[in-house]
Amino acid sequence: MPGEAGRVRVVLNRNKLPPRGGGVPRPPVAGAAPAPLPSREELRAFLRTATGRVGKTEISRHFGLSTDQRPALRQLMAELKEEGSIAPVGRRTVRHAANLPDMAALEVFGTDADGDPMARPIAWEGSEKPVVYMRPERAGQPALAPGDRVLARITRLGPNKYEGRTFKRIGTGSPSRVLGIFSAGLVEPVDRRSRASWIIPPGEENGAEDGELVQAEPIAGGTRERLFGPKPARIVERLGRMDDPKAVSRLVIAAHRIPDEFPEEVVQVAERARAVPLGTRDDLRDILLVTIDGEDARDFDDAVFAEPKEDGWRVLVAIADVAHYVRPKAPLDREAWHRGNSVYFPDRVVPMLPEALSNGWCSLKPDEDRGCLYVEMHFDREGTKTGHRFGRALMRSAARLTYETVQAARDAGEDAGLEQGHIARLYGAFQALLAARLRRGTLDLDIAERRVILGPEGKVASIAPRARLDSHRLIEEFMVAANVCAAEELERLHMPCMYRVHDRPSDEKMETLRGFLSGFGFSLPPSDRIRPRDFADILEKTRETPESRLISETILRGQSQAEYNPENMGHFGLALPRYAHFTSPIRRYADLLVHRALIRGLKLGDDGLTDEEAASMPDTGEHITKTERRAALAERDAVDRYLAAYMADRVGAHFPARVSGVTRFGLFVTLEENGASGIVPMNALPDDQWFHEEAAMRLVGRRTGLSFALGQEVEVRLAEAVPRTGSLTFQLLQGDPRTAGPRATSGQGTPPRGRQKITDRKPKAGKPARPGKGKRPR
Repeated sequence: MPGEAGRVRVVLNRNKLPPRGGGVPRPPVAGAAPAPLPSREELRAFLRTATGRVGKTEISRHFGLSTDQRPALRQLMAELKEEGSIAPVGRRTVRHAANLPDMAALEVFGTDADGDPMARPIAWEGSEKPVVYMRPERAGQPALAPGDRVLARITRLGPNKYEGRTFKRIGTGSPSRVLGIFSAGLVEPVDRRSRASWIIPPGEENGAEDGELVQAEPIAGGTRERLFGPKPARIVERLGRMDDPKAVSRLVIAAHRIPDEFPEEVVQVAERARAVPLGTRDDLRDILLVTIDGEDARDFDDAVFAEPKEDGWRVLVAIADVAHYVRPKAPLDREAWHRGNSVYFPDRVVPMLPEALSNGWCSLKPDEDRGCLYVEMHFDREGTKTGHRFGRALMRSAARLTYETVQAARDAGEDAGLEQGHIARLYGAFQALLAARLRRGTLDLDIAERRVILGPEGKVASIAPRARLDSHRLIEEFMVAANVCAAEELERLHMPCMYRVHDRPSDEKMETLRGFLSGFGFSLPPSDRIRPRDFADILEKTRETPESRLISETILRGQSQAEYNPENMGHFGLALPRYAHFTSPIRRYADLLVHRALIRGLKLGDDGLTDEEAASMPDTGEHITKTERRAALAERDAVDRYLAAYMADRVGAHFPARVSGVTRFGLFVTLEENGASGIVPMNALPDDQWFHEEAAMRLVGRRTGLSFALGQEVEVRLAEAVPRTGSLTFQLLQGDPRTAGPRATSGQGTPPRGRQKITDRKPKAGKPARPGKGKRPR
């Protein structure tokens, strides 16, 4: 077929494993000088993509090295072993430390869209656990279920993706709790990755009625029949009916184990809180600080002010003084640490702090005195910071404004009820800071968030992308500047700091991005010299091209995740050498720690950071990073379920969409209309022999010549919507002889490096999808 030359065929064969080593060797040229020794980065990249164990022979063959270069290669490999990049396998072979060994202990955690079990290594020290797609069990053996543990032979498929074949079953670590819907004596799990139902024997219902959301726990059941059917469980908790208005958020809270009930002691402490006295604080009550938030905001923890100066701008950012109320190691503090952050759903908030604080004394309500920490910043006309000063004060917000109100006032040349020129001054300072950001060359990937609007009965009234206005960017620039000042001040004071860090893309992701972008004529510098500006320049050059969406989504997927860490490694996405979260202590524990460190370092009170807190910062950073990611998954999970419920009465309808993911088991698509995402499983593609070209991020049909690539426009039919799991399943209309409409493109574009032959599949009913895409790191 077109573009066949230069492809590496990785054919999935159930009976034969691929040869050891993998990769494409450089053929020797007669009479030619030996190739240069590979750099550390080149050798790491080769080992990362190699399948199985690799020795010096395979490395020499791949890089075209001579026998005389063996000592230098041996020394290079020893250095990589010492730094932990590669791990020995036996006496003569190695593997990349981030790859799984040939044999590994795994635990099944769910199933993929084709119903095959998915597993993860039981012991794994890396940041991102790899996924192993398990082959079906031998005839006569029960299928693997979530919780089953096996020793398996491993074959690498791609980055963090493997195929496994059971060698020996080593036990069952059945989940301690199963969350699902009780109906007709069965509990149907609400986790889209779990397909196994649980049977509730008579007497174990705990009073549950059909249609209720329940928690169940497995019980012993030793009959042979149960090995091949639903396993038994007992209902231990009833969580309400699924047709209740708040059922979706209740389900997601339980599924992600988010603590949502405050201990009585904590509630009582919060309710005894009182107003902050002026005392020795600075008095900012005459300054026209205003809050600017979304229409649906439930707490207001930052206020802003700006005015021009002869040489530039003066900007004030005032932040709620949460540290005054939440003292180290007190009951409020222990609960805030445990939660890590607030979690926001369309119908409720699970706050980090009790309502008496989060919506009361710590919320910067208009015309009410509130304690605050503030930073006064000075910038020149080009937006370069010339100085800053922190303090503790009493303030009074002049107005509670929304992004839409501020933007409308700006566009109309008005002032939203404030004194003349107030809005214009805010935008003037913003334009200066934005110019500095553009000079810095940050990675700005605007990913539209979906806003779920609920009706009075709790049902979805509409879902639409959340608009991103200049007023959003204004607050973002002011907050970023304040966060930078906080990190700089703590370094100046030699105080511990909980940094917000964002590492550059990993070597593996860089190799994938480099190979992908080369097909469009773009090159990237070496991994150790990559800057966000390099990605920003590519995005700017392709902004008006048909490939714009494809390239921007691919660059997004190639980025690392941001995290909290007391060790500074800078913020790659924002192109900042130091950065700390200071501006949202009502909803983020990291910001509270930064406030306490500033209070101690600047001697602003006796409620600053303690030595014990400073010593435990590494553990705290790891903990609050996990709670933040848990919250992001839960919020996205809730929106997916609301979307599935909203789309349930539109099954059979046709929609314009874009391909948002390409995998070995099908495509993920996102609707242009409302951002709903779902799967087109392999068996819902046109009848063909499909190849997965991982480097090119597309599926190619051998007989039809059809290809479907990331970012491509397609037309789909909604085949199934399951609110219980939040999954949508679509059928692709391109290439289906029963439907009319535009056809997919033929195999063109990036010359792919690797191909995985999937199989012939005929269209039939689809299966549930997986969670969708992530967000821009901050």
